[in-house]
Amino acid sequence: MADQPRPATSFEEGLKGASEKVAEFKTEHRPLKRLQHWLHQTPAAVPLIVLMASLLIFGFVADNFFKASTLSTILQQIAIVGILGCAQTLVILTAGIDLSVGAIAVFSSVIMGQMSFRYGIPAELSILIGLACGTAFGAMNGVLVAYMRLPPFIVTLGTWQILLAANFIYSGNETIRSSDIEAQAPALRFWGSDLTFMGIPRAGEGIDPDTLQTVLVTTNAMPGTGVKVLYAVFLLILLVAVLAYVLRQTAWGRHVYATGDDPEAAALAGVPTKKVLVQVYALAGLLCAVAGWVMIGRFGSVSPTASTGQLGNIQSITAVVIGGISLFGGRGSIAGMFFGALIVGVFEMGLRLVGTDPQWTFFLIGVLIIFAVAVDQWIRKVSG
Repeated sequence: MADQPRPATSFEEGLKGASEKVAEFKTEHRPLKRLQHWLHQTPAAVPLIVLMASLLIFGFVADNFFKASTLSTILQQIAIVGILGCAQTLVILTAGIDLSVGAIAVFSSVIMGQMSFRYGIPAELSILIGLACGTAFGAMNGVLVAYMRLPPFIVTLGTWQILLAANFIYSGNETIRSSDIEAQAPALRFWGSDLTFMGIPRAGEGIDPDTLQTVLVTTNAMPGTGVKVLYAVFLLILLVAVLAYVLRQTAWGRHVYATGDDPEAAALAGVPTKKVLVQVYALAGLLCAVAGWVMIGRFGSVSPTASTGQLGNIQSITAVVIGGISLFGGRGSIAGMFFGALIVGVFEMGLRLVGTDPQWTFFLIGVLIIFAVAVDQWIRKVSG
């Protein structure tokens, strides 16, 4: 009989003569493919590009667009929407949505005002009560979403209606006037104060105004001098910076992204997804209450009929979507939302300076929303 091959006595002997080439996977290096991956890794890039293009276009076609006072006005106009956008961003990153942000803001501002003027509580304590109530409203949304497993859209749609109704019932549809707030509770209007850059200070008693010179920064500038920037603008920038750091550099921030990207996988990896959801909605409620406090300073009065209660939800979602944050959760950045809010402000101001019909603002913003969602879908499909 022919000699039979001797069986290998070890794995090493069995591998003798086998190919030692390492498996290779070919990757496409087309420019379009690289662009798609870059956009996936840098979600704020698209809104930043759109913002820069908008600034250049309106700077070219609109006179005085690049004046410091014009840019300051844009920032002041987006202060409230930007803070509501911060709250909306946190929720949408978890693959949810919050339709109650505007109602929480208005109701919290009404609580602050009523606590001071109806019950005689010091304004500082009234503000803390309003902030606590906003946090509680947000936490209530979070509990219903996380533990009752109710859809975020339905939960926040319901609480939006409940809070708006409670707002009118509690306030008796009563507006607290600006003069009363200034006289009795000036702390409520804190964020409506401003710093003036390159302005002329008001003349003191016995001082000739003509002898005064321009100063770098003042809190008591003469009308029509310098560039005014509300404290609310500095607050918005600070919130964006802090939240950007928290979301990108802390474990809690990574848990937020993981919960929005794949909650089941996140739970298996040890992420307490339910607690994260409650914390996100509670923090969103707190930010909405802060926006309510800013509203008092920005508008000067406390009104249960403030338009933010109805429009704040849509405006915040608009800033988030145009800012490149995925409605499917797990992708996006606070910086992108800030750019999205700025885009809306630039369009509104630019079209006003050009003298076009205001309806063009809504038309172009609608186009931007559809464009932003289409780009998001394109990026998600390629990255997958």
